[in-house]
Amino acid sequence: MGAVVDLVADLGESFGAYRMGDDEALLDVVSSANVACGFHAGDPRVMDSTVRACVRRGVGVGAHPGIPDLVGFGRRALEMTPNEVRTDVLYQIGALSAFAAAHGTRLRHVTPHGRLGNLVVTDDEYAEAVADAVQSYDPLLIIVAQEGRLAVHARSRGLPVAVLGLADRAYQDDGTLVRRSEPGAVIHDSREVAERVVRMVTEGVIRSINGHDIPVRCDSVLLHGDTPGAVELARTVRRELVAAAVRIRPLTEILATKNGNTR
Repeated sequence: MGAVVDLVADLGESFGAYRMGDDEALLDVVSSANVACGFHAGDPRVMDSTVRACVRRGVGVGAHPGIPDLVGFGRRALEMTPNEVRTDVLYQIGALSAFAAAHGTRLRHVTPHGRLGNLVVTDDEYAEAVADAVQSYDPLLIIVAQEGRLAVHARSRGLPVAVLGLADRAYQDDGTLVRRSEPGAVIHDSREVAERVVRMVTEGVIRSINGHDIPVRCDSVLLHGDTPGAVELARTVRRELVAAAVRIRPLTEILATKNGNTR
């Protein structure tokens, strides 16, 4: 049996009169969606229309909570207590869940955005706070994150975990991401990105920014929706995965096949 992977994109990142990304086009490519919940991007109208579009396409809906930083798109440093992290994440999951219920579906996963997503890889307090929020709301929600502290804490609690690989981001030798402020942090060439993703999915390795092959296993590949040429990049990645005999499947199906602990 060949490799199988979920393709996910960050969607619903428009806000008010400001439009970001081409969600409709990306929904034709992905099997899951990380939907912004209003803290780093998105608003009630955008959340509503994004969930509706996901349901129409049969795309799995996941919450994409971030820190309260609309101006900085959730990517700036902001000191938060564990209780602030826990309650902010819980608030955002609950908000998106309401729209999911209104459109006859339910949330399938949670994946932290931006600065929060980076911190939960290395910081135990942030990781535990996010795990606390998810566990208290719905312990069957899949936590999607890079391999790191959040994944460790989630597994220790018996929560389902899907490991995230990032298609267009450069990796350090230790498996963490190159900071966006550093040269080469984001890879824009669609062919290069597709080749990296195929290796990550089929071989479990990726070339680091220093030229070393490092192990990166993933259940889901993130396709950013806010970068230039995002739609064409996503289409190229999917096309090359299919050409490599990789099957694109929703997260719930992938994890159910692996360990039978998701709905």
